Amino acid sequence: SSDVCSSDLARDRNKTVRSAIKTTIRKFNEALASGDASAAKLAKEASKQLDKAVSKGVIHKNQASNKKSAINKKLAKLKK
Repeated sequence: SSDVCSSDLARDRNKTVRSAIKTTIRKFNEALASGDASAAKLAKEASKQLDKAVSKGVIHKNQASNKKSAINKKLAKLKK
């Protein structure tokens, strides 16, 4: 039925978005570990991706908040 098709499409689309978020967060953590200056830029990018995923209903807003909070904590620790 068309419901099955549309939910499959949505699942694939959501999977792509979640995967992109994970990749950006992983790159941020790697940049942080190596003391790379691009960490701040990656944090901003991850935050943007998380907000976009929330607005599209891919992830819950609280999950996005938790991830953003963790990223900003790590970034703040680095800047000290």
